[in-house]
Amino acid sequence: MTTPNALDLKDVPYLCRRSVRVVLYMLLGMILLGMITWRILPYYKYSTLDEAISQKRVVVGMSREQVLKSWGSPYKIDVTYTDTGVRRELWVFEDWIDSSTVKHRYLYFEEDALVGGWY
Repeated sequence: MTTPNALDLKDVPYLCRRSVRVVLYMLLGMILLGMITWRILPYYKYSTLDEAISQKRVVVGMSREQVLKSWGSPYKIDVTYTDTGVRRELWVFEDWIDSSTVKHRYLYFEEDALVGGWY
């Protein structure tokens, strides 16, 4: 058996080195953990969706009725369907700051659940 030396490391491709693979797997694991935590975090922040509604906030996973209770009715609703038949809705809310300035808030629904927004 021979011990590896510096010349042997040059023969191994960079991504095949053990230390590089360990770092990459750790980064991928942290990204996966972050993605899982990001979906669960709103449920811990607001123990119930009623608490979020009382604070006039919306949380991913709310139904249309819960958003209506929290923010009221939207200015405009655009409905589209995907190739697989999933109903997608874009709700647009208008907030007039003064007589010449308007702020728009956007919420995105798939089927009956809030999946995201920009506000």
